[in-house]
Amino acid sequence: MNEDEDNKKYLLLVNDEEQYSLWSDSIAIPKGWREVKSGTKKECLDYANEVWTDMRPLSLRKMMAAAENAASAT
Repeated sequence: MNEDEDNKKYLLLVNDEEQYSLWSDSIAIPKGWREVKSGTKKECLDYANEVWTDMRPLSLRKMMAAAENAASAT
């Protein structure tokens, strides 16, 4: 079967670090993750490509922003 023909239901999950993961809807959502989208594989991946523009974990982005602010303050 071609990936474009895959019409099974999937879930797009996100964690507290704003990282995304594609899951089959037949698998329980793991602790620390929450559903942000359900649909076909293509629909979920299209949404992830639209919203997940910075793949760095949230904690790293915050740390780098704080370091930039500290550097510009001196």
